[in-house]
Amino acid sequence: MTQTINKSALFNASCFALITTAFSFSISAGTLKQLGDDLGYTAEKLGYLNSLWFFGFPIAMIIGGLIYHSIGPKKIMQIAFLAHFLGAAMTLFAIYFVSDSSYIILLASNLLMGIGCGCTEAACNPMIADMYTGEKMNKMLNRFHMWFPGGIFVGALLSELMSSLGFSWQSQFWLIPIPALVYVYLFKGKTFPKASVEQASSLSANFKAMFSLLFFFIFCCMALTAITEFGPQKWTGLVLESSGAKPMLILALTTGLMAFLRFFGGPVTKALGQTGVLLAGAIISAIGIYLFSTQTGAMVYVAAIFFAMGVAYFWPTMLGFVAAKIPKSGALGMSIIGGVGMFSTSIFQPFIGSWIDSDIAEQKALGLTGAELDLAAGQATLSTMMTFPIILIVAFLVLFFWQRGKAPAAVAAH
Repeated sequence: MTQTINKSALFNASCFALITTAFSFSISAGTLKQLGDDLGYTAEKLGYLNSLWFFGFPIAMIIGGLIYHSIGPKKIMQIAFLAHFLGAAMTLFAIYFVSDSSYIILLASNLLMGIGCGCTEAACNPMIADMYTGEKMNKMLNRFHMWFPGGIFVGALLSELMSSLGFSWQSQFWLIPIPALVYVYLFKGKTFPKASVEQASSLSANFKAMFSLLFFFIFCCMALTAITEFGPQKWTGLVLESSGAKPMLILALTTGLMAFLRFFGGPVTKALGQTGVLLAGAIISAIGIYLFSTQTGAMVYVAAIFFAMGVAYFWPTMLGFVAAKIPKSGALGMSIIGGVGMFSTSIFQPFIGSWIDSDIAEQKALGLTGAELDLAAGQATLSTMMTFPIILIVAFLVLFFWQRGKAPAAVAAH
C-alpha cells in the first residue's frame, strides 16, 4: 500500500468498538430484570427487546459486508458510532415517557445498538484483514475477537459493582458511550486502508459456493450454536437471580474464561480439528446448561466453567470452518454465517421469554412463591434450553464422520 496508515491506532480503535458492542450486551443483560420490574414488562416483552438487538446486528453486518468495498470502513464506522450513541441515549430517556411509548422507544434503541454492533463487525473484520497478511492477519483477528467476551467480562463486573452501590439501571447505560467516544477519537483523522477489490469482483462466485449442502448444513448449525451461547448469557440476570450465585459474576466468569480460551484457541483446534472442537463444545455446553438447571450456590460457578469451555470456540470455529472448507464463499459467506447466528438469537429471544412466563405460571400453580418460585422457573427454562446443544451433538457427530479423512482443517482466523 502507498498510504501512510497508523495500523496500531486503527486496530486499537477497532478493539474499543468491539468493547462498545460487548458493553451494550452485558449491561443490557445485567439490567434486564430491573428494567422489567420498573416498567412492569413480562419476560416475553423483555424477550422482544432483546430480539431487536440481535436482529439489528445481522442486518447491519450483512449489508455492511456487501457495501464495504464501495464506501469503505470509515463511513461504516461513522454509522456505527451514531447508532451506538443514539441507542444508548434513547434507552436512558425512555423511562420518562408513558409505558407504551417507553416500550416503543426501547425497541428502537435496542435495534439501533444492534445496528451499531453489526456495523462494527462489518467494517473492522475486513479492515484488519486489509492491514495485515498471512499469520500476522490471523493473529490480529484473534486478538480483535478476544474483546467481545473480554468486554462483556469488564461490563459485567462494572454492572455488578454499580448495582451493589445502588446505581439505577439507567445510569449503567452511561457506560456504553465511553468506549464509543474512545474509538471515535482514535479513528479521527486517520487514513484507512483501501478496500481490497478481489472479493468485490467475485460476488457471483461467492453466491455460487454458498449453494452447497455443506454450507446449508453449517448455516443451520450456526443458528443453534449461537442461541446455545447467547441464550443463557443474555438471560443470566433473570433466570439465575435466585440460584444463590450472583448472576453478573456468573456472566463475568463465563466471558472472562471464554476470552482466555480464545487467546489460546490455535493449539486446541490443531489438536482436535475443527469438527472435533465443535463436537466437544456441544457435549461440554450441554453439561454446563444441565448443571445450571440443577445446581445452586457455589456449584453454579462450576456450571459456568463448563458452559464457558463448551461455547468458547463455537463462533470462531464455525467461521473458520467456512473459510477452510468453503473458501470460495469468501468474506460474504462468513458474514452470512455470522449474521444467521445473530438472527437466530433474535428470533429465539421472545420464545425464551415466553418459556420463563409459562414456567413461572406452572410453578405458581404448584404453590411456590418468592425465591423458590424464581429458582424453580429459572431452572425449568434452562432445562428447555438444553434442547439446543443436544441437537448439536447429533449434528456435529454427523459432520465429524462426514468430514473425516478430508483435507486437514485450518485454524480459525477469527
